[in-house]
Amino acid sequence: MEFFEGKYINKERGFGFVQIEGQEKDIFIGPRNKKGAMNNDIVQVKVFKTSKGESPEGRIIKIVKRCTNETVGTFIKSRNFGFVVPDDKSLGGDIFISKAHWKKAKTNQKVVVEITKYPENKKKAEGVIKEVLGYIDEAGVDMLSIVKEFKLPNEFTKDILDEAIKVSKEEISVENRLDLRDQEMFTIDGDSAKDLDDAVFVEKNDDDTWTLGVCIADVSHYVREGSLLNKEAILRGTSVYMLDRVIPMLPKELSNGICSLNQHEDRYSLVCIMRIDNNGRVVDSEVKKAVINVARRMSYHEVYAIINRDNLELAEDGDKDKIKRDKALLKGVDSKYYEHFERMAKLAQILKDRRVKNGYLSLDIPESEILLDENGIPVEIRPYEINFANEIIEQFMLTANETIAEKFYWLEAPFIYRVHEKPSEEKIDELNKFLYTLGYRVKGKKDDVQPKAFAEILDEVKGKDEEKVVSNLILRTLKIAKYEAENKGHFGIASKYYCHFTSPIRRYPDLFIHRVISKYIDMNYDVTDKFKEKYQKQAEKYSISSSDCEQIATKAERESEDMKKAEFMESRIGEEYEGIVSNVTNFGMFVELPNTVEGLVRFENLGKGNGYFICNEAEKTLQNNVTGKIYRIGQRVKVRVLEASKILRKINFEIVE
Repeated sequence: MEFFEGKYINKERGFGFVQIEGQEKDIFIGPRNKKGAMNNDIVQVKVFKTSKGESPEGRIIKIVKRCTNETVGTFIKSRNFGFVVPDDKSLGGDIFISKAHWKKAKTNQKVVVEITKYPENKKKAEGVIKEVLGYIDEAGVDMLSIVKEFKLPNEFTKDILDEAIKVSKEEISVENRLDLRDQEMFTIDGDSAKDLDDAVFVEKNDDDTWTLGVCIADVSHYVREGSLLNKEAILRGTSVYMLDRVIPMLPKELSNGICSLNQHEDRYSLVCIMRIDNNGRVVDSEVKKAVINVARRMSYHEVYAIINRDNLELAEDGDKDKIKRDKALLKGVDSKYYEHFERMAKLAQILKDRRVKNGYLSLDIPESEILLDENGIPVEIRPYEINFANEIIEQFMLTANETIAEKFYWLEAPFIYRVHEKPSEEKIDELNKFLYTLGYRVKGKKDDVQPKAFAEILDEVKGKDEEKVVSNLILRTLKIAKYEAENKGHFGIASKYYCHFTSPIRRYPDLFIHRVISKYIDMNYDVTDKFKEKYQKQAEKYSISSSDCEQIATKAERESEDMKKAEFMESRIGEEYEGIVSNVTNFGMFVELPNTVEGLVRFENLGKGNGYFICNEAEKTLQNNVTGKIYRIGQRVKVRVLEASKILRKINFEIVE
């Protein structure tokens, strides 16, 4: 028997798994072997059963550390006691609340509960209500419950706000900075963006090269080391975007004010100026402290209307509302700026072509756009509209991030890199087993697979029925990107050197490396070993904390989307839709609708007939053992909405035969 220590992950159906660092397979824990462990607890586990190809099975023998002391849920009360049903179903069970600890909470109100006694010997956990958030259907309470569930710091203290106001009143000076205020440059963002990190300009040179200027807000000038603002930014790690609200890393006096590259206002900036040849290679670059003044704030829709205006004039078919919108947008932009965006589009295509040639993974997986009314109720869900204007900014930011990372790597600077390691051999094997059924295969050595091998598959499936399915499976095969103080390259963008430099308003790693870059510039690149040692320790520390904060923010954002999607479908029970099978599991299959809403079809809802369904993990299929009926990933099916719950953040479908 072997003993391990790891994190316990509880599943809704009572069992769970223990994740061991550095170990591919998790240890299965049956319902009787949990020893009262709750989700995310650090536990000691004894393995008592191992089978080739399957997860080992174990028994928790000790709770090393309890990791959940508060949670959010719905309060239900009876005559003499009450209980809280946690929003996080993975916690595993309701929490008992004695009458003395109700804090005037009423049935069906969302509450924050502190756990005072953990589950033991089949007894429920016990707790006290710390805060009443409001009724379930009260405007804003649903999003607030997610904020509380993930312990997101959604308010700034008075001292921090005072500091933000004070530094934001500092006058802009060009002393010791490059004066770029006469250089015409532009921000290009979504319509509702308020924290504008980046501005760009492009010029064509006499020697047939291009000059690309990526100007990033100099946030480190205002958020000084040791300040309250810096300590809070470290704590938050990132801004969190939750549909109806933003929980910013920095107060709005900075994020929307003095740091935001607002139109016609002087701003401090770190500028990466690159000379690029017609093959998309950066042949020369420099980074400077500068003062800039943005000529015009542009939206993606405006830029696309400009670069697509010739086609727009010829368009007869298509979405007439979009054509009308784009023509109106064209009239709102001074034609003297058009040539700027035409140059940007040409350079972006050159950069993209080079990136694709190198094996850049362009996963065409649309994000969801969820439109809410004034009460926060979802009124429409659709795929987020992406056009080549988004590509322009993506290519420019990728190029700046690579250029900065490579420059400071060779300077041996203390730095935070964005690392994306190669997928594991096991994951590649799993993907290949499925791809084989479609006639594809990831080529090359499994222990040294190259991005190009995945890019070739994506190119082969382009425009085919299986494109979306293959893209999703490749995404699941890849590892999660994270921050590290050591450069290990970025597999997904096929880059040897990569960092996050372009969003210091909303990401702490960007802010940290801005501070390092600024100090290198101030010291004329003549830094001491003592300086490097100090900031290397910080880089290692903040890489870990920033990765952790990013994971929490991603989960909170995903939960807010799932909640609103479920709420949207609550009023559509019984309606029928066509969708595609997006995943198969040993308890059913997931079906995604064209509007990006995804729901579960459990085995019992897979249609009439005898027998049961068997899940083939390798081929990603479900097959009925009696009728032979097969469902496979990518298959088009017709479903009916069976149930949807905003509280549970779940949607269930049934197959329509």
